[in-house]
Amino acid sequence: MNLDDALQTFIVESHELLQAMEDALLEIEHSADLSESINAIFRAAHTIKGGAGLFGLDGIVAFTHVMESVLDKVRGNELSIDDDMVALLLSCGDHIKALLNSLVAGQEEIDPAVAAEGAALIARLKRYLGASQPETAPAATLPQHHEARLETMGGGFVETDNWHISLRFGHDVLRNGMDPFSFLRYLGTMGQIVGISTLFDTLPPAAEMDPETCYLSFEINFKSDADKAAIEGAFEFVRDDCVIHILPPKSRIADFIQFIKDLPEEELRLGDILVRCGTLTQSELDSALAFQAGADPHSASADERNKPIGEIVSQAGIVHPPVIEAALEKQKQIKDAKSQESRVIRVDSEKLDNLINLVGELVIAGASASLLSHRSRDVQLQEATSNISRLVEEIRDGALQLRMVQIGETFRRFNRVVRDVSREMNKDIELQISGAETELDKTVVEKIGDPLMHLVRNSMDHGIESSELRQSRGKPVKGTVRLNAYHESGSIVIEVGDDGGGLNRDKILKKALDKGLVSPTQNLSDQEIYMLIFEAGFSTAEQVTNLSGRGVGMDVVRRNIEALRGTCELDSTEGQGSTVRIRLPLTLAIIDGFQIGVGSASYVVPLDMVKECLELSSEERQKSKEHNDINLRGEVLPFVRLRERFREQGQAGQRENVVVVQYAGQKAGLVVDELMGELQAVIKPLGCLFTNLKGVSGSTILGNGEVALILDVPALIQQAVSAETQIEVALG
Repeated sequence: MNLDDALQTFIVESHELLQAMEDALLEIEHSADLSESINAIFRAAHTIKGGAGLFGLDGIVAFTHVMESVLDKVRGNELSIDDDMVALLLSCGDHIKALLNSLVAGQEEIDPAVAAEGAALIARLKRYLGASQPETAPAATLPQHHEARLETMGGGFVETDNWHISLRFGHDVLRNGMDPFSFLRYLGTMGQIVGISTLFDTLPPAAEMDPETCYLSFEINFKSDADKAAIEGAFEFVRDDCVIHILPPKSRIADFIQFIKDLPEEELRLGDILVRCGTLTQSELDSALAFQAGADPHSASADERNKPIGEIVSQAGIVHPPVIEAALEKQKQIKDAKSQESRVIRVDSEKLDNLINLVGELVIAGASASLLSHRSRDVQLQEATSNISRLVEEIRDGALQLRMVQIGETFRRFNRVVRDVSREMNKDIELQISGAETELDKTVVEKIGDPLMHLVRNSMDHGIESSELRQSRGKPVKGTVRLNAYHESGSIVIEVGDDGGGLNRDKILKKALDKGLVSPTQNLSDQEIYMLIFEAGFSTAEQVTNLSGRGVGMDVVRRNIEALRGTCELDSTEGQGSTVRIRLPLTLAIIDGFQIGVGSASYVVPLDMVKECLELSSEERQKSKEHNDINLRGEVLPFVRLRERFREQGQAGQRENVVVVQYAGQKAGLVVDELMGELQAVIKPLGCLFTNLKGVSGSTILGNGEVALILDVPALIQQAVSAETQIEVALG
């Protein structure tokens, strides 16, 4: 990977980290346990700073360093996080995005406006830090100790909030010119010796005593804020002539475990983790490693020396088992994360689109080969092309699956929108997300963001009432905007709802009459009246705000949805809220279709919308000439004659068939001449000439090279249902 590729990867990953940071910040406002969210925010900032340092991006490093310092104080409970700090940290995330965007744009110098904004944010951050930032204390010099023996002292930690030091001086301490009590006096400069017990277990009978031999051993109760390495350093000059065990206070165990949890996501050996958190000193680790390596093969059996390092230090009483368990769990998390990363690769979306196009051409070529094999009536050739068709279908499904992404990432972006806009409008609004794991084509995801933004903002502005009005209506003060997604009949349904005031039917109808959108003689259902808000220039807002009221937006929403071969529906109950329901195809590339023939033309219906097919009897054909519906097992089924709908002049068939289709809970029939079977249809867009052609959503190329139109089933169902309704009204 060259430098440009590595930098691009850093930018992409930084954007992902910033999104994770934003999600965690927004979660803080609704979470009782803040520790995990705060740690996630800190890790994201720390990772971005480290990556920026590798590429010499000093501006990002300097900015994130100050931000990280504030977060470190929050983690240490020196600062409490509130709404103001959340807002500040969100702005800091936006600023880092701006700095990254400058890199993408190839700007050699930061825009003055961006630089000024960064300086203002740093000034606000430094108010939390006070006059000066605390300097990190230099690490104590760790003595090296390679003695390959570990004596089991037991304990692991003490039940008080003081350190416990078990000190066994060697016999040659006095001969080497060392004064044991000088070390105890020096220890007193680092804290308070609360209690000390002198042990006489190595003291020989008086007649055997040697005045130059040291027989002293001590058990010391020591109160100090120093860390384990610093305490051990007090005995540096006598290290080789004594055995020391330093047991941490009970209160330190939780600190060690929390420190381990907060370590960055990098691969570390168990001993390194224990040294970093302070529960194990470097000299103790060296001794344990030397013991494990068998530097003194006479001191332990081979089985004992081959034990894991964690088990060795635990049995020796140097490290408490819960701390080792936390370190092992941290190792497992890091390995799992690395394993997950190794299973994911980044692919340029242009390459993926090219793959889908090639698969589409393969589908067309496969259909052509299958058609030729059937014409040849060669059984072996038919069997071969059948196997190829099956494999092509599997390749198609696999390629399309590569483009499927979860909609949750798009949904989560609206957490920030709802938070900021609700504060701007002085409303208390929360966002509820469900169905975030629902998958759809990445192309659809990319194009659905703007329509959803319009709908969410519209719900907040027009839908949710003010806190005072909600209270007077007996509603909860906090309003709710809902985002939901689910699969239904081969489509994805996205719902944007609210528990606001709902739509006023009479007000919408009056406005539509004033604008000439409907005539006074039209008999419209509630659903049709509500759908009028999607007309261009339509607005019932009494005043224009920064968000809405100009009649621009809802018509754009409908146009964008229809451009994705989708539809919009709207349900509303006055005083209770509204829900906009968007139905979209799962993919815009290749579909399973059902081919039908009308005269000399072929059409394709999406297979997942086809419920059943039936043949019209002579009696039913005669009756259907008078009214466009049939009796389907006691149910009135309206239908559309495609021959009449598309003015087909070709020769009519001997029989007529009805293809029963269903969409959004509504059924209708399509009367056709011939049922031609299933096929894989590669969707091709229609040219500008056919933009206003109703009832058709695209085209495809058949195996024989002819072009077949793909029917817009929702539009045809709507036409059939509307025609049936008009007949009923006329008869009534």
